[in-house]
Amino acid sequence: MRHQIPKSHIYLQTLCFALMEKMLAMLVLLILKPGTVSAGWSVTFEKTDPCALKGSSVELSCSYYTDEGTVKNTAWYKGELENGTWRRVALSDLPSYQNHFEYLGDQLGDCGLAIHDLQVNDTGHYYFRFDTEAYGRRSKESVYLTVTDPPLNVSVEMSYSGHLTMGSSVNLTCSSAANPAADNYTWYSSAGSSFSSLLQVGSGQVLSLPSVEASHTGLYLCQARNRLGENNSTEVLLTVDETDTNRVILLVGIGVKVFIGLLLPIVIIWAWRLRRKSAVDKEERSRDYENISTA
Repeated sequence: MRHQIPKSHIYLQTLCFALMEKMLAMLVLLILKPGTVSAGWSVTFEKTDPCALKGSSVELSCSYYTDEGTVKNTAWYKGELENGTWRRVALSDLPSYQNHFEYLGDQLGDCGLAIHDLQVNDTGHYYFRFDTEAYGRRSKESVYLTVTDPPLNVSVEMSYSGHLTMGSSVNLTCSSAANPAADNYTWYSSAGSSFSSLLQVGSGQVLSLPSVEASHTGLYLCQARNRLGENNSTEVLLTVDETDTNRVILLVGIGVKVFIGLLLPIVIIWAWRLRRKSAVDKEERSRDYENISTA
């Protein structure tokens, strides 16, 4: 005679299988959706530490899940420290909300946020919240957005002021106040007084010209770059005097020759007069001796 399983046991067995399936589904959710997870809901940020340039736009990618009912409201918050107390302020309550923040998501699982015309004070922690008919769920983790400038205040310092003579040396040094610090420097030059055609002439923070020539005359600028962007310095004018060392030596030689040519006749005349005077004095002394001996 076949043993019959009680219906109550079958019900409990079915219930156990259902509970195990639900627990397995939640476990899979924990593995596949890292982020803020609780029983029946989660919030996931694709990137928790984005960085963007001032004046640009950024998109904070976000997704959420809930099995606790229909989502009625969604909102983003920004963490603010006020009088030593950490508060989450709704973006809609910020004075710059209009045309600055744009919700890209919906009420079906997408919670993306776009921020336009970024300013340095937009740096901070951002949180997402959604409300169902029964619960209000707020992410425990946050997106920390960093807004920074491109290299700024790029300037060039020249080791020599005024006109350079051919053959002399000069160093051009590029400096930049940037966050993060500039890690790449490129030098450009243009012949003449305009940047109609730029030519890359070097790289590195210092452009060294050990022996300048007339062709080095022109405008120079430095481009500083970090991982976020780049910026150019104001241009500086480098002027090389075409008077070279050989010409200077030649002019000095000509001057010496002219000087000698003018001085030599004077010396000859002076020496001739000196000799003539010496001869006259000698003759006069001889006559004096003759007069004394005859007396």
